[in-house]
Amino acid sequence: MSENPDLFINDQWVMSNRGRKNSVDPQKPYAYLVEKERSISGEIEDTAIIFLTNRECPFRCLMCDLWKNTTNESVPVGAIPNQIEWALNHLPDVKHLKLYNSGSFFDGRAIPQEDFKRIASMVSSFETVIVESHPRQINEKCLIFRDMLKPDLQIALGLETVHPDVLKRLNKQMTLEDFSSSISYLTLHGILSRAFILLKPPFLSESEGIYWAERSLDFAFRIGVECCTVIPVRAGNGAMDLLFEKGYFTPPDIHSLEKVLEYGIGLNSGRVFVDVWDLGMFSICNKCIDKRTNRLIEMNLNQKISVPAKCTCDSYYAQ
Repeated sequence: MSENPDLFINDQWVMSNRGRKNSVDPQKPYAYLVEKERSISGEIEDTAIIFLTNRECPFRCLMCDLWKNTTNESVPVGAIPNQIEWALNHLPDVKHLKLYNSGSFFDGRAIPQEDFKRIASMVSSFETVIVESHPRQINEKCLIFRDMLKPDLQIALGLETVHPDVLKRLNKQMTLEDFSSSISYLTLHGILSRAFILLKPPFLSESEGIYWAERSLDFAFRIGVECCTVIPVRAGNGAMDLLFEKGYFTPPDIHSLEKVLEYGIGLNSGRVFVDVWDLGMFSICNKCIDKRTNRLIEMNLNQKISVPAKCTCDSYYAQ
């Protein structure tokens, strides 16, 4: 693990190394799409994702770039349902819906509680609704929203890593006890949970990145998380770029992502996915990137370990 005696990472430091935000419309989501996902029933089904435009998350995590598409002030009451309505009018009919708001769905400064009832009415045709939250914002609001919903509610939370020192340096303002308590609360009230896990956050070597991602999967499933998504850490948010320049961070290799997904699926403890967005940035080899990407997508969907791609770059990675 790399030492960083010259860095004191806090909100001010993270924000001082940012660039500009993108221009967004508080009456429209900043993006929406449909992706295939293996559901808890084992079926491979289409899932719609709406990326809601709202106030920036109050937790300035070191690795986060979601702030780029947020507003500085809270959006007015009614704006979030308007965004959902707009997106649903442009999306095909699917069974599952993710409402991701670049922060915590239960942050009242981001999603006004006054909008819960209208949102619940608008998504009544879905089987599952998935929202995201910081663990410290898991509370009775989750139950209020759940009780308004016809679909099943699932909540995704950022675990990030169980490495105790790295977790502190991520400026997430969360402990593993906070995360575990949140999962226990959701489980007690019959709400399924998901965990986001980072592959190779700053200050870790390649082998350490693999090791701690695997330990994070172990921890998440042990405390009752149903589904985990492994995210390879990227630069591009300002703070991470500075850490890259100083030698405290390098992006993980796609071979490492393959290894962690294989490990997670092999646990047979719950669904394990990896983020497959723009995987070319994690590969030094153009000859096998398509094969490796397709294999990761296949394993995401089937939850079975498939035959690895073979390439001359394997020997380079093994060094």
